[in-house]
Amino acid sequence: MTENSAPDKPAPAASAPVVTTPIDKIRTAFLRYRVMAWVTGVWLLVLVFEMVAKYGFDYDADWMRWVPIVHGWAYVIYLIFTVDLAMKVRWSAGRILGTCLAGTIPFLSFYVEHIRTREVRARFGI
Repeated sequence: MTENSAPDKPAPAASAPVVTTPIDKIRTAFLRYRVMAWVTGVWLLVLVFEMVAKYGFDYDADWMRWVPIVHGWAYVIYLIFTVDLAMKVRWSAGRILGTCLAGTIPFLSFYVEHIRTREVRARFGI
């Protein structure tokens, strides 16, 4: 190594993919995702309550028959809105899968929504 040569520099960190989606579309997709993450999480907790009541305490009311259906449809809409946001902000496949699966584990959708909210707000200034 000569006196004039620069020391080895660390490789630059991989930057996030370039996003060409207008910020207004990202903002609306982000809001839809956040609302459905909460709706799905709440209905998942109601579903857990329903299952504990039904199978743990042998309590079966007519209104409880609708809980799995409502949660199922809320989860489908959550999946659609999650993929919509993911395509707009260019998430990796692993991040998309992890975010989609968050609606299947009680309380996880709230935590993942919080993490994704911090990430999207920091990245796009929303």
